Amino acid sequence: MTTNDRIIVYSTNKMYEAEIVRQILGDHSINSFLINKMDSAYQFGDIEIYVLRDDVMRSKLLIQEFENQ
Repeated sequence: MTTNDRIIVYSTNKMYEAEIVRQILGDHSINSFLINKMDSAYQFGDIEIYVLRDDVMRSKLLIQEFENQ
């Protein structure tokens, strides 16, 4: 697996939102990778969620459902 196999599907500056999205993806058997790019001292930056290329479309649909709630 190379880094080209991982695609960003969600980005937020709120850790709780990132964890909810990871849980939703996991509940649908989609493995995700969270990368926290937030600066710990100043609390700015983003938390990004990546999935494998094959799971991008399904992930984006699930995330869209989450955002529309």
